[in-house]
Amino acid sequence: MKLSMGVIRGLGVASLVLSGIVLGLGAVTVTAGVAYAQTAASIVVEGNRRVEASTIRSYFKTGPRGTIDAPQIDEAYKALYGTGLFQDVRITRPGGRIVVTVVENPVINRIAFEGNRKVKDDLVKLEIQSKERGTFSRAIVQSDVQRIVEIYRRSGRFDVRVEPKIIELPNGRVDLIFEVSEGVKTGVKSIRFVGNNNYSSYRLKEVIKTAETGWLLGFLQTTDIYDPDRIEGDRELLRRFYLKHGFVDVRVLAAQAEYDPDRQGFIITFTIDEGEQHRVGSVEVRSNVRAVDAAALQSRVRTSAGNVYNAEAVEKTVEDMTIEASRQGYSFVGVRPRADRNYDNRTVSLVFVVDEGARVYIEQINIRGNTRTRDYVIRREFDVAEGDAYNRALINRAERRLKNLNFFKNVKITTEPGSAPDRVIVNVDVEDQPTGEFSVAGGFSTADGFMGEVSLGERNLLGRGQYAKASVQYGQYSSGFQLSFVEPYFLGYRLALGLDAFVKTQRASSYVSYDTRTIGGNIRLGFALREDLSLQLRYSAYRQEITLPSYLNNCTSTTSPSSPFFDPTGFNCFSDGEASLAVRRELAQGPVVTSLVGYTLNYNTLDNNLSPTSGVVADLKQDFAGVGGDVQFLRTTVDLRTFYEVIPDVVGFVRLQGGNIFGWGNGGVRMLDHFQMGPNLVRGFAPSGIGPRDLTPGTALDALGGTMYWGATVELQTPLYFLPKDSGVKVAVFADAGSLWDFRGATTWSVTNETLTPSTNNMFVNSSVGVGLLWASPLGPIRFDLAYPITQQSFDRIQWFRFTGGANF
Repeated sequence: MKLSMGVIRGLGVASLVLSGIVLGLGAVTVTAGVAYAQTAASIVVEGNRRVEASTIRSYFKTGPRGTIDAPQIDEAYKALYGTGLFQDVRITRPGGRIVVTVVENPVINRIAFEGNRKVKDDLVKLEIQSKERGTFSRAIVQSDVQRIVEIYRRSGRFDVRVEPKIIELPNGRVDLIFEVSEGVKTGVKSIRFVGNNNYSSYRLKEVIKTAETGWLLGFLQTTDIYDPDRIEGDRELLRRFYLKHGFVDVRVLAAQAEYDPDRQGFIITFTIDEGEQHRVGSVEVRSNVRAVDAAALQSRVRTSAGNVYNAEAVEKTVEDMTIEASRQGYSFVGVRPRADRNYDNRTVSLVFVVDEGARVYIEQINIRGNTRTRDYVIRREFDVAEGDAYNRALINRAERRLKNLNFFKNVKITTEPGSAPDRVIVNVDVEDQPTGEFSVAGGFSTADGFMGEVSLGERNLLGRGQYAKASVQYGQYSSGFQLSFVEPYFLGYRLALGLDAFVKTQRASSYVSYDTRTIGGNIRLGFALREDLSLQLRYSAYRQEITLPSYLNNCTSTTSPSSPFFDPTGFNCFSDGEASLAVRRELAQGPVVTSLVGYTLNYNTLDNNLSPTSGVVADLKQDFAGVGGDVQFLRTTVDLRTFYEVIPDVVGFVRLQGGNIFGWGNGGVRMLDHFQMGPNLVRGFAPSGIGPRDLTPGTALDALGGTMYWGATVELQTPLYFLPKDSGVKVAVFADAGSLWDFRGATTWSVTNETLTPSTNNMFVNSSVGVGLLWASPLGPIRFDLAYPITQQSFDRIQWFRFTGGANF
């Protein structure tokens, strides 16, 4: 019994203790519930000056039970800090309340930059996130510092330092100052290639855009600055170069840039795996679309069996076939090139397969990044628009056209899904670059003496894609000015309308005994028949007159008329008869107006217009004078130039040219309309130095010119390997041959009863051999030629040395 009573008492005590514990826990739970389970209306906000308390409370979201518990408080804390409006946020829970104490970030009163001489304030302000009258944030300022550093690195300055300074002002405002130490320009000191067994480093340096810092006048270069984006672009240029020359397995493994502190510049190393060169085994066109005839597309193939495989030719073939199918009404046709490799023979057999493509339409074309160029200037380079069938070949063609405009630093076209499975959105991202041109040019040539030119041009006038240029020339023997304007899309079509106005005066020199003044203008209309073939139509009208310089008035030559070194400045004034009969006839006739229409058909497949190594460029020109005016003639000229890489880095150049002019009506061909030839046909001879000449004793032995000519040139060019690539120096050996004959002007003048004594009027082949030095200098192209005449006539004018050059800066 006692034991039972003890157990009962123990159980009672235990129950009391357990009840106390439970009551205590309940009290704690209630207290905690009072501290955490609050509503937004019960939150107290302290320290806010500009931000409303209700705005701060709005960041506290209630939980599932409609109360604000610990998880909700934690989320609100992170959200308030994430706004960037506050330097500090503290949340406390005294007495069961939620108290939010904030310290607001100050407002930026002014942003200034110190020490930045190379980059303008306005440009930097556009790039940074901190803005005047915006909220100051230390995290954003640090991000702005990195952005400013990146801007300078893009311009080639890698040791730039940027330090932000804060000046506190009353009423929670600050001035933000970025102190910039720009450092020196960091260039590319050396470009190296590893694995290039088939092409020399010199040749590959001409392929890429990045250049080494010049050893002469390097301050004029811009591509010698280290730019990671440009180097990535160079990798693609190298890959496309090798693919164009048959290396189908080429890989540009790496483009490594290392900073050399001793040379204070970067060393760029491209590692290349060339693979083997392949040729085309066979070419076939197959059509899986019943309505599309494969034979009709065969003419669009740009390569043939036996040729070196050319990925660019394959790409353009696909493009041409796709466009031709679209013209026939099959917009959704896709052309897919299939390449079958023969590893033993190193050949690639090509099969162009025509299939029915997916029916996808362009929903929208977005133009982005163009701050200056108008949207329509970009859109008109597309052969497709919103609502048209999507065709990748036409999109690639538009991208290539935009790059060729040279209006943009970068061009990139991407696509994204549209609002429906059969819709696609095309995004065009561009970055404008400066297109203005101001140049002061000066030079000297053995024909024109010292000369200078000042010109102002704009390739993208007012962002409209138009070209305008004004230039003034003044020289020892010539002067004048010219105004030019080109609208590349006349009346909304791909027609280039050009307008020119010019005045030119050519003064007497040791090559001609008279002055010529020409005033006139041109109207040109050009368009592309295809990418390598263009046609230009033109109308020209000009007024031309000749006068005699004062030293030829009543003068006689002291030099033997038969001397090839005759100089009209050596005249003594004694008697009449100083100028050629042909010249005096033109002088007596007075000013003459010429009105003509003409065209130029141009074919161009050069791989590089400035420094070609392969391809052909041909011009056929015809001018018909007699659409009004005082002169009637038909003039035809042909000029064919072809380039071929004989061996690596040795480029062969062959040129053939010829022309004919004949008069119609009663006027014949006047002397000034005859062809005048010299070193432009055969080097080694002076300007107007070959062809028919007036040999009348006592005259200036003026060149009469001819109505027919032909010329041929063979030249080999190669760089000087002991000079750096950026020197742009090449040496050439050449041989020229040509002839000018058939003077058709009057040989008598009834006014004075005089008779002109012309030289032989038959075809005579002038020829020469020589060497040349070519320098593509930063100040403009310069060429020195030393030529030795092999065959000549006794009255021809010799010019052993010829120098032409100019400068742009």
